[in-house]
Amino acid sequence: MQERYIKYYSHHLGADNEMLIYGNWGYPVIVFPTTMGRYYEAKDFKLIESARGHIESGKVKIYCPDSIDKYSWYGKHLHPSERVQNHNYYDQYLNEELIPAIMNECNVSKVAVAGCSFGGYHAANFAFRHPDKVSHLFTMGAAFDIRSFLGDYYDDNVYFNNPPDYLPNADNSNLWQMDIVLGTCNADFCKPENERLSKILAHKHINHWLDIRWHGTHDWDIWREMFPDYLNKI
Repeated sequence: MQERYIKYYSHHLGADNEMLIYGNWGYPVIVFPTTMGRYYEAKDFKLIESARGHIESGKVKIYCPDSIDKYSWYGKHLHPSERVQNHNYYDQYLNEELIPAIMNECNVSKVAVAGCSFGGYHAANFAFRHPDKVSHLFTMGAAFDIRSFLGDYYDDNVYFNNPPDYLPNADNSNLWQMDIVLGTCNADFCKPENERLSKILAHKHINHWLDIRWHGTHDWDIWREMFPDYLNKI
């Protein structure tokens, strides 16, 4: 299984970003790390290994970019307005730098995005904000409401990064074309968040799969089972 490491400068972030890429060819899947996780997290916790068959067969090509959580949602040393703005820079980096480069490299018009736990928030928020660039969304043990990170602070930037707030008013036609899986399990503390988001999607008649058939807790063991199963949908 081919692994490639790259380090590159992002103009939107004003800093270098690092990434691991798995596979020679295949449909591109961007996997976001969990809370303040690094680009190598999916490898270390064997999420990549769980998808080895899909990668080696050329079905998918997996991209694992770094996060900037410590300067955004988890940057408690910064004012909430600055933290949200930093996430907007990250969103611009994804939307205007990384994703277009990946689409060009793989010769596709859309990509798949995925993530476990807080990585699932990143995947969902990007997918719902930019559905014109996303064909598949796979979240595993994710939570989607970001307001608890910011105390009483709220502005338009918070609204447009909080899927339970902006999704009810979203009307991009690509949302109804996306293949969406919300994966959770019976004892996951994030299960209510998945059920809440599922109700929002159902109210808008957006097709999706709320997958609650798993037995376990909020842990990598479950996510390593979910991930290759969801990749079968590509």
